[in-house]
Amino acid sequence: MKCLLCESLSLSHICRPCQETFLTPSIYKRKILNKIEVISFYKYKDIKNLLHTKHTDIGYYIYKILAKNSFSKFAQEFNFTNPVHSIAIDDTVHSGYSHTAILNNALRSENIRPIFNKLRAGNSISYSGKSKEFRLLNPRSFKVSEMREKEIILVDDIITTGSTLSQAVSSLESNKKEVLFCLTLADAAFK
Repeated sequence: MKCLLCESLSLSHICRPCQETFLTPSIYKRKILNKIEVISFYKYKDIKNLLHTKHTDIGYYIYKILAKNSFSKFAQEFNFTNPVHSIAIDDTVHSGYSHTAILNNALRSENIRPIFNKLRAGNSISYSGKSKEFRLLNPRSFKVSEMREKEIILVDDIITTGSTLSQAVSSLESNKKEVLFCLTLADAAFK
């Protein structure tokens, strides 16, 4: 097959040299709800086309590559006094896979234990390309499934306005969970 970025022959959808050149993560931080830190690994504009593959069959492979280069590396360096759990935002399967479940699973390590199917949107309306006003008028209405875990790392693919993560944090806090911080692949706020 050919690398999606440079079109060289490759055994992977994105060749190793392109991964090293274009997919080396950085750290971008901001806060939501004036208290919860959101850590992102890429600027949205730098990987926009790769992120949009989540709506296609090839997205499974692209998200696995992005997760390995960012979330997995983060998980290996993360230290906490006791193991914590990570939850993906709405890890419902679409097109044969869940892109947020791929990211969450990449966090599996000695200190992070991913759990699945715990935070589902009651409103499945897409926020992609929508304004902040639209997002506020159409809340995701997250439902939290029963779980005994208290300390949570929240996982999503993109942060734009922060409304999805904020709604998810509020839902978890209403269920007596503490969101330690959020992780996303990309942040649209950084130019």
